[in-house]
Amino acid sequence: MPESSAAAGPGSTDPARSSAVVVPITRAAIGRSAASDIAPPASPVAATSLQVLRSLDSGPRGLLEGQAEERLARFGENTLPAWRPVSWPHRFIRSLRDPFTSVLLSLGLVSAAVASWGTASVTLALVVVSCLLRSAQEHRADRSTAALRELVATTATVLRRTGPDATPQAREMPVGELVPGDVIRLGPGDLVPADVRLLRASGLTVHQSALTGESMPVAKQPVDAPDRHRTADAGPGHEAGLFARPELCFQGSSVASGSGTAVVTATGADTRFAAAYDVAARRRGTSAFDRSVQGISWTLIRFMLLTPPLVLMANAALRGRGLETLPFAVAVAVGLTPEMLPVIVTTALARGASLLARNHGLIVKRLPALHDLGAIDVLCLDKTGTLTQDRPVVERSLNGAGRSDPEVLHWAAVNALWSLQLADLPAPDALDEAVLDATEEREEALSAYDGVAALPFDPVRRLATAVVRSPGRLGNHTIVTKGAVEAVLDRCALDDAERNRLRALAAREASSGLRLLAVARNERPARLGTYTTADERGLTFIGFVALRDALTPSAAQALDVLEHRGIAVKVLTGDDPGTVTRACRDLGLDPGEVVSAEGIDALSDRELTEAADRATVFARCTPEHKARIVSALRTFGHTTGFLGDGVNDLPAMHASDVGICPRNAVDVARETADVVLAEKDLAAIDHAITAGRHCSGNIAAYLRITLSSNLGNVIAMLAAGLMLPFLPMLPAQVLVQNLCFDVAQLAFAFDQPAPAVLRRPTVLRPRDFLRFITGFGLLNATADLATFAVLVCALHGSATSGGQESFHSGWFTENLLTQALVILLLRTGRRTAEGHSGGPLPAAASGLAVIGLLLPLTPVGPLLGMSPLPPLYYLLLATVLALYAYGLWAVRARYERKWSFS
Repeated sequence: MPESSAAAGPGSTDPARSSAVVVPITRAAIGRSAASDIAPPASPVAATSLQVLRSLDSGPRGLLEGQAEERLARFGENTLPAWRPVSWPHRFIRSLRDPFTSVLLSLGLVSAAVASWGTASVTLALVVVSCLLRSAQEHRADRSTAALRELVATTATVLRRTGPDATPQAREMPVGELVPGDVIRLGPGDLVPADVRLLRASGLTVHQSALTGESMPVAKQPVDAPDRHRTADAGPGHEAGLFARPELCFQGSSVASGSGTAVVTATGADTRFAAAYDVAARRRGTSAFDRSVQGISWTLIRFMLLTPPLVLMANAALRGRGLETLPFAVAVAVGLTPEMLPVIVTTALARGASLLARNHGLIVKRLPALHDLGAIDVLCLDKTGTLTQDRPVVERSLNGAGRSDPEVLHWAAVNALWSLQLADLPAPDALDEAVLDATEEREEALSAYDGVAALPFDPVRRLATAVVRSPGRLGNHTIVTKGAVEAVLDRCALDDAERNRLRALAAREASSGLRLLAVARNERPARLGTYTTADERGLTFIGFVALRDALTPSAAQALDVLEHRGIAVKVLTGDDPGTVTRACRDLGLDPGEVVSAEGIDALSDRELTEAADRATVFARCTPEHKARIVSALRTFGHTTGFLGDGVNDLPAMHASDVGICPRNAVDVARETADVVLAEKDLAAIDHAITAGRHCSGNIAAYLRITLSSNLGNVIAMLAAGLMLPFLPMLPAQVLVQNLCFDVAQLAFAFDQPAPAVLRRPTVLRPRDFLRFITGFGLLNATADLATFAVLVCALHGSATSGGQESFHSGWFTENLLTQALVILLLRTGRRTAEGHSGGPLPAAASGLAVIGLLLPLTPVGPLLGMSPLPPLYYLLLATVLALYAYGLWAVRARYERKWSFS
């Protein structure tokens, strides 16, 4: 049942007739010049149904079995292009493209070239572990997505003949066996299995939301002689006009009501649905995670590449050492590298993805997308299915004076009840169900009427009529009509002034986001003859029934949570501005200034960037509009997520940092998305965002702690190497120290970050990291150099072999103890650390401290070139560590106040 809105006035133009749309010739040219239902692009004239059938070498009775088999063998199955499975070796090699993984691989090969087998073995092992973890998680995600592909309809009702004179038989057959020229039957609930041209239809309405985003079903009927004055429209509205054509239905849509017979015009890769599988369109730009990690990575890589040459030149110039210091230089470069970053990133993201799949049914198909979810500060979504349910509810009923009148709803319910019962509709109309739901408490009153006849809804008439016998009115029949405002008013006995007044009243109501049904009735003497559409004249106008979209129950609370998380919500929809505005206000989301499609087209890219950041609601958007808005938000510096479920959402999903879709989305959307939700629910997105911020918070904490500690150690080691007559640490000792620190850092992947991490997006900004690690790295280097003075004092500056071993032991112990302090004090922030002491990181830091204190005392110590230390050293070291801990605490507090870091 169509509804009226303010935008549809008397002078409105049917979009299906505003321009001609040309469909290109498909592969179904069976020895003919054209196989499309529309003329070739060079022709401005549309084809008739007969011309379509002839071009397909078919007829109303369907194809012969032999013809169908020949075409199936010639053109292939009616299936969408499947994603080619990625092999394990290819996944593994693809994982090496990570900047740090590549650098670690290079350092490992250099270490092997200089016979530093320990460093080479550990470094290459880290590379292998990281690539295996990432490949395994992506493989599991692909398997889950492949399983979702099976959740689609697989059969269609097809007319086939065994011989030229045989009677056509309707039978169910696999969708994959459909070929161009097949004649199929469509009924309520059926998915349209291919692109088709209608030959016959009865009350047919089709859901095209997967293709266009429209929330209401679209009326479809055969048009045997399309408007020959329509010319080809190759502009932005071409696709929208194509889907508005009443005689065309497309794969990916579904039948809402009515029935029809159609001829298949395109299958498989030739359908509009399959066009979304274009490989070039699937290429998404660099994500937020890639940009962040690469920015940090390449800054550190420059330092790492400079370190070995500097160490070699400094030792050659000041100490006369040659290539014998190369293993030490490589070890120092490895020491600067956060070599566990690929492992920790992959482990943290894989663990978060696994928990989401197990606890919430979410599938993360691309691991870095989980970090991008944590970095999202703008979430773009459609209205239907997210903020509102895909069904209407009655808001109120009004009489002709604009006042509330329950009598209007009563007569609308009488019409709905007997239209459903007498018209033998294949499926109830959504608007009829909404009206009956609003009058459930008066069901007895409705059952007092006796149904006489019904004229069901027709897309051309745009109304439905029921004829009933009212209680106590034996000699009369009551004709009750409801439908689109214009259609009903045209059938009422009204003068022009009254009709215009009612139109203005309807426009005012529609401008507030309501959909209107007009209701009218008339009393006629009872008769035995058949009632026809000619009886829908001279009616008495009763009033309007106003309906709105049913709100999603959890949407209001979810929007509050997203706002608390620091995420701005942008609504990008193809619906009317008034409808969207009302839904947003009902949910507590301030729509602000609504930007329509016309306004978007009038803005330059720079102007749209500013408007996209400022506005909340964008109405009447085409797929191209949605993609342009998302791109503008990213240009402004936002990290964006887009929640969609249809083919019309694919351009915006590609343009966003994270593409999100529900499990029941169209197949191509599920395969394109980075994250697949169990259902289209904002609460589910909050779970994913929370998991993403947990992972990102742990990764950020790891980077800050590791890089600041590593930088301090490298600075101190380079300074000590130039001042001492021997290497400050042997390469094996550097390797063992790094191994201990690396093992302890694995706890970052399993830590529970501070609640403050969840309050705002987590973004890895290279400048912030450099500021942080420079300050704390210098503080760490100061502690290391102070330890050098302590060692000189405790060992009396001995440069003998025993003194070297003691020096190495002292610095080894101090390095592990300072790294343990850094883990504890820089973990989640000063305020959080006060009330959050549990978890794996404190245990890891304690283990690190124990190894640093005890290893030189064990039999392993002499094997690594270390010896026990005098008690005086430990006393002086405790003083240095206490001062260092206080310095960490004070600098961190100052950093938090200045940069609002927590």
